[in-house]
Amino acid sequence: MASWRFLDSGEGDAYWNMALDEAILMLCAEGKVPETLRVYTWKPSAVSIGYFQSLKQEVDLDACRSLGVDVVRRITGGGAVYHECGGELTYSLVAGEDTLKAKRFFEDIQGSYRVICEAVVEGLKKIGIRAEFKPINDIIVNGKKISGNAQTRRRGVILQHGTILLKTDIPTMFKVLKVSKEKISDKEIKVVEDRVTTIYREAQSSVTLEDIKDALRRGFSDYFNTGIEPSSPTQDELNLASEYRKRFASWSWIAKR
Repeated sequence: MASWRFLDSGEGDAYWNMALDEAILMLCAEGKVPETLRVYTWKPSAVSIGYFQSLKQEVDLDACRSLGVDVVRRITGGGAVYHECGGELTYSLVAGEDTLKAKRFFEDIQGSYRVICEAVVEGLKKIGIRAEFKPINDIIVNGKKISGNAQTRRRGVILQHGTILLKTDIPTMFKVLKVSKEKISDKEIKVVEDRVTTIYREAQSSVTLEDIKDALRRGFSDYFNTGIEPSSPTQDELNLASEYRKRFASWSWIAKR
């Protein structure tokens, strides 16, 4: 049985992070790389918007410029997300739909969200956090959101990536995402803080970023009953990601809607 890969690609800017996810997806769809679980962080902080979203409606570009926050459009759907440098770990899974179904059967897109998110839940369990999947695409702990997820597909291969909150900076999030002025009040910030939670708040003991990455790897391995071995991107992936990065960083792509 072929094992999957585990890629820890460390810090990257928004354009590289999205480019490498797409490169892995395309090469997996061509049968050139195996199923891949990847983890990464963001530097500098960034806002990502879903493929179908309007940039003007979702993002305060002036605030992003003044705060040094990058803006990128994803190839996946979903909503606008603020990715805080040091405040979030992102995972991505690239896997053939048939491969996943053979290991954990599901019928539709909603089912694919469920099984992949349940693998994340299994990983969080390894560091003592009891989480659960909440349809459509969230992971919650005690009713509070700790992870949001988004998907796309190419030729029968799924890319799902998602946030895992380590800590939160709600005031900055309110500045860079377009929300009503009333919501930037201390009261509204407190409301949002009460609706989300983080790894560092929920973990019973002190956990490091490396602990969380390893827990995710083991969680996916156990849930899908497959080996997931540490590896590195191929030269083809790096070359393709370098090409894709130009598109992700281009204004024509970012502002296409």
